[in-house]
Amino acid sequence: MFAAERRQLILEMVRANGAVSLRELARVVQTSEVTVRRDVRALEAEGLLDRRHGGAVLPGGLAREPSYSQKTHLAAAEKAAIADLAVSLVDEGDAIVVGAGTTTQELARRLARIPGLTVVTNSLLVAQVLAHANRVEVVMTGGTLRGSSYALVGSGAEQALSGLRVRRAFVSGNGLTADRGLSTPNMLSASVDRALVQAAHEVVVLVDHTKMGVDTMFQTVAAERITHLVTDEDAPSAELAALSELGAQIHIAQLPQRAVPGARSEINGDRLLGVDHAAAVEARDRRP
Repeated sequence: MFAAERRQLILEMVRANGAVSLRELARVVQTSEVTVRRDVRALEAEGLLDRRHGGAVLPGGLAREPSYSQKTHLAAAEKAAIADLAVSLVDEGDAIVVGAGTTTQELARRLARIPGLTVVTNSLLVAQVLAHANRVEVVMTGGTLRGSSYALVGSGAEQALSGLRVRRAFVSGNGLTADRGLSTPNMLSASVDRALVQAAHEVVVLVDHTKMGVDTMFQTVAAERITHLVTDEDAPSAELAALSELGAQIHIAQLPQRAVPGARSEINGDRLLGVDHAAAVEARDRRP
């Protein structure tokens, strides 16, 4: 395939999905991630898309929000791996709050197996997943339905959370940086996410690598407020180190087909528990 054909196909994929990972682009155009990265850089120079760590997105700045269907297909394997790891932070009999998003929806599928759990959520999708879990009690906030994210927002949702106190909040977002923390392009969603966080003693942020280093309009969780960050192994090391310095405990989810034998899935500061972080990153970068 010629470069012009590859770049046209890359552009069509980004336009169709809003954001696409380099891995997925390389798979579709049947070339290496190095070549795709070069193509993405050329398309960015023409103003046709924006580069993000591990992927490409439509240009649109801080205010652009992908649709639910677009987000569902982006980094799907990474979201599943993140959910598999995040569920280990929930114990039998816990009371937790879970925010809206495609990653938290994946988490909800794992929560259905935990007995005695109480889940407070503003997400219709999370509630739907848990609707038939016999041993899980689901409490919905109320509020105004935001159809693009299937989430309840507004004063009704915020008031329902105002007197609540639980152990942990599990939230996602559209961007995460060490400088600004977790953020989202929508003001109503941001207000409810802040209320969810206020209700919890600890905050667990679930984001895949395509959201790391990305900043959007409205802050939802300050970086210093993040207790746990669960992400995937392609997340940028510099951001992870900076967030760890601010007090976040970093958990790295590995995709099953890419797991390194003997590696643990959590880092603390600049080292994996049981594996040198720099060596792990070097090994990751040597993968085809």
